Amino acid sequence: MSDSTWVSTSMPHLTPREKGRPDAWGAEAAARGGKGGQIIAHAGEVTAPDEVAALLGLPTGETVVVRRRIIQLDGQPCELTDTYYPASIARGTRLAEKEKIPGGAVTFLAELGHIGARVREDVTACMPSMEEREALHMAQDEPVLRLTRVTLDGDNRPFQVDMMVMPAHRQRLRYEIQIG
Repeated sequence: MSDSTWVSTSMPHLTPREKGRPDAWGAEAAARGGKGGQIIAHAGEVTAPDEVAALLGLPTGETVVVRRRIIQLDGQPCELTDTYYPASIARGTRLAEKEKIPGGAVTFLAELGHIGARVREDVTACMPSMEEREALHMAQDEPVLRLTRVTLDGDNRPFQVDMMVMPAHRQRLRYEIQIG
């Protein structure tokens, strides 16, 4: 891809896909002339970090399912994403397995009856940890954006938390808000 800054919108990543369609990231990258991919570094049950437990409305120390992924664009790492689900939703499902999910996790969750009605995102900028810097192939003086997304259902219950880390100099986030 010729432009080193990626413009990202959240909406395609929150909408279930039609059967047989690729995941949102692969489709978004292809539409812009690139190849999107991911490495699933880990999938399974863990004790929820305190922040995640709070965002999911779970007690401290509760078990959750996490999918840790290295998101790639044209074979290069461009984002680290940890996605957390309550174990009551994800235990024993594809979400707890290290394989790709056809159509993506949002589509799979919709098949289980968990459809996002509202999303809350918080974005901050900071310096990456040494592990993040190495995984994203960044120089020591380059900051990252941290995006935390909570997806809530129609009853305002949180069922997914995404914690993303992206090189700030390679990313632009775009938000479109419809009023009225």
